[in-house]
Amino acid sequence: MSLPFESEAASANAFVFKNLKPSARLPVLFLGHGSPMNAIGDNAYRRSWQALGAELLAKYAPPQLILCISAHWLTRGGWWLTAMDKPKTIHDFGGFPQELFDQQYPAPGAPKAALEIGQAVRQPVSGAALGLDKSEWGLDHGTWSVLKPMFPKAEIPVAQLSMDYSRSPAEHYQLGQQLRALRERGVLIVGSGNIVHNLRATRRDAPPNQAHDWAVEFDKVVGEQIRKGELAALPDFQKLGQVAVQAHPTYDHYLPLLYAAGAVDAAKEQPRFFNEDFQAASISMRSVVWA
Repeated sequence: MSLPFESEAASANAFVFKNLKPSARLPVLFLGHGSPMNAIGDNAYRRSWQALGAELLAKYAPPQLILCISAHWLTRGGWWLTAMDKPKTIHDFGGFPQELFDQQYPAPGAPKAALEIGQAVRQPVSGAALGLDKSEWGLDHGTWSVLKPMFPKAEIPVAQLSMDYSRSPAEHYQLGQQLRALRERGVLIVGSGNIVHNLRATRRDAPPNQAHDWAVEFDKVVGEQIRKGELAALPDFQKLGQVAVQAHPTYDHYLPLLYAAGAVDAAKEQPRFFNEDFQAASISMRSVVWA
């Protein structure tokens, strides 16, 4: 007997797209975004995003669309997809320099492609289409802080997918599995969060090679699962008990990893890690490219 999400996972493959043309398969990215200040600071993280963007444009045709799943757009009662012509740049933070609030990322939206994706990708369990947000959201800092260094010209259309925080981690992974087919339609899938994210335990002066023991342990376990291709185990992170609770007092920053991992063909694609260190002792910056 097939599981419900197995038929859902095939829906994007079966859908007839008109606005997203067939393409060579694009990679999947999971980016540890950390502090919003990484968007403007001249540090190793920002430089790695700049290098990654240049690498992708050198190896592949420009994406027709970037689909970003950010830790900072949580919804309840359903999943939503931005579908406006000009998504606004959202400054969803406080207490930072004015320079950060002045940042804009005027990438176009893709309402026609969003409509097709919303019909092709179905919400786990209910099977309903994705909701389309035509005015309320935009591009939050989990999205623009990494995309602006990667693609500074802001010419590639961008859409954000919300995460229904009332649903189980397994359902987030299941929805991610449906995104895999979009990679052969010119869609670059980007999960933006952090494998460890505990703002209550930050130590601002901690160097990148130092972190809390529990942060190192959680990051190591998840990193090994990714390295071994055991991606279906990632939704079970809460089985790690207190270490998981310490790594994620709330797990909004972990969930984007599940979407990226779901879109990977683990049997054929190997992960490449970068930024394998910590920010402020309790934020893992580990990032992954699957291709």
